[in-house]
Amino acid sequence: MPLRLPHSPTPGLPHAVTHRVTHSLPHGTTNTVPLRLTHSPPPGQPPRRTLWGRAPRERGLPLWQRLLVAGAVAGAAGALWLSLRGQKERERQARRRAELRALAVGQGEFRLRDQEGRPRRKADFRGSWVLLYFGFTHCPDVCPEELGKLSQAVELLEREPGLPPVQPLFITVDPERDDAAALGRYLRDFHPRLLGLTGTPEEVRAAGKAYRVYASPGPRDEDGDYIVDHSVLIYLLGPDGLFLDCYGRGKSAQDIARSVRRHMGSYRPLPRDDDGHDGQ
Repeated sequence: MPLRLPHSPTPGLPHAVTHRVTHSLPHGTTNTVPLRLTHSPPPGQPPRRTLWGRAPRERGLPLWQRLLVAGAVAGAAGALWLSLRGQKERERQARRRAELRALAVGQGEFRLRDQEGRPRRKADFRGSWVLLYFGFTHCPDVCPEELGKLSQAVELLEREPGLPPVQPLFITVDPERDDAAALGRYLRDFHPRLLGLTGTPEEVRAAGKAYRVYASPGPRDEDGDYIVDHSVLIYLLGPDGLFLDCYGRGKSAQDIARSVRRHMGSYRPLPRDDDGHDGQ
């Protein structure tokens, strides 16, 4: 059966051709059917397009490979964000540390006695983290609240394994009434490791001055009792004895513990001077 393949290109499709195939049927009749042939473009020519104007879809990476690439990109972005966040926090802590050092707070020595009558000085607490509060045992409400908060913050930090211990410390601003025995009775209601310090009026005044503590006894009543007006702050000292931070009444025990934990994580020892002392 004879076939005739006249070339009839389809308009707009340079790489697709349509042929009409004619063949003979019984009784002398013929039948012609269209036959469309498509082939790839020669090298250097643009990709072929379909009748609907879209290029045929090319096969890309398998799904598991695409997921793997996406996960790697997301992981790298997350690691970069954490690194930048950590660097920003370290820079903030360094600026805060420089500001506190410039204030020269708590950089002097003190010599006092604890509730057992033993001599204590600031150098005894080198190598330890310290939370320090100035107050007095006859304080009706503020001092018990702040010492309770300080004790709770120490307990929260003690529950976290791997953290260094924190020494809670109380220095009286009322040495006239707060002798060693009075401190011992008063501090029993707080953290069992809380140390109380007292001394002569001159010694106590010098210790408060080193931390810029304001303290002023009020007028006495008919029984000779009086209230001491004083600043209300909890001080954080690092292992080198440097004042690192302070917390007012608006800070909770959780806030203080969180801040101490951050300082522990970013702490760097002070460089030593030529005499082997910390550069305070």
